[in-house]
Amino acid sequence: MVATTSAVSPRRPALERLREAEHLVLDLPVMGHISLPPPEQLAYLAGVGTLVALELLEWPVAVAITAGHLLAEAHHHRLLQGIGEALEEA
Repeated sequence: MVATTSAVSPRRPALERLREAEHLVLDLPVMGHISLPPPEQLAYLAGVGTLVALELLEWPVAVAITAGHLLAEAHHHRLLQGIGEALEEA
């Protein structure tokens, strides 16, 4: 596992540092660098996948639930980014 580093100055915005800290980057020999989502999101996706594998959840329902989760997560990140930008301007 390799931590991401950036050539951005140490005075970069806090939001950018947080965004980098929540992603894991794996360096695999054949595939190169692979960025993984945060552990909470991986656990959620693994849970939905497990329910589909055990046939407790139909795959179209799992796709709809996962799409809704990803959309809600994107909205949450946009909201936090707006708050962070407002705080940096203040």
